[in-house]
Amino acid sequence: MAGNGKRLRVLILGGTSEARRLAEVVARFAGIDAVLSYAGRTENPAPPPIPYRVGGFGGVDGLVAYLRAERIDRVVDATHPFAAQMSRNAVAACAATGTPLLALERAPWRPVDGDLWIDVDTLEEAADALGETPRKVFLGIGRLHLDVFARRPQHDYLVRLVDPPRGELPLPHVRVIVARGPFDVAGDQAMLERHGSEVVVAKNAGGSAAVAKIAAARALGLPVVMVRRPRIQPRPAVETVAAVMRWLGHEVPAEGAERGV
Repeated sequence: MAGNGKRLRVLILGGTSEARRLAEVVARFAGIDAVLSYAGRTENPAPPPIPYRVGGFGGVDGLVAYLRAERIDRVVDATHPFAAQMSRNAVAACAATGTPLLALERAPWRPVDGDLWIDVDTLEEAADALGETPRKVFLGIGRLHLDVFARRPQHDYLVRLVDPPRGELPLPHVRVIVARGPFDVAGDQAMLERHGSEVVVAKNAGGSAAVAKIAAARALGLPVVMVRRPRIQPRPAVETVAAVMRWLGHEVPAEGAERGV
């Protein structure tokens, strides 16, 4: 709890399954008054068991104003590892307001025996790494930044999206699968085989929800063009919901915290 018996006001910057699990856990504690913030990139997100908001804050200044207006005591950055701008804004806004910040950050994937990774730093480099010869490419990167791959229009792209596209995608040769994870290895392997995919492009998101495509590519002997995570300023970070709860002053069994029960 915050001082003088006041409920601890916590802002959770969400958009990941970890943020959802954290929301489910903090909802059980009367001493925590938390709000979950969605970026708004997924249509109709499942309502969490705590108050929530959808959309950006308006940059660092907007987030500073929100922290002050809502009297936020602590911020948990549980955004996607590639939501770099939001994470940078959180670092700056928390520094400006003196608000303690903790990142709930998935460990990145690491290559294991059988993986054929081509590591790159940007999506532009990933597009170039596909080469000149036309290939069947599974773009496991979501709907944002598909336009980057328009620079390589000769390839036949397969894209999996959470929501149906509202207009034409910026790729001349593209097939779309609409599905919501988590996915399993058998299903992703069958998908890659069915569409004749020859290479996978992925962002190193880490975690278990999206790792199936990496394991499926390994099983099929397919190369994976893996985009490294963007760099964020140094900040305190943990990898589990249980560790966040300890930071918030509550001890929760690790297994229960990770399951959100």
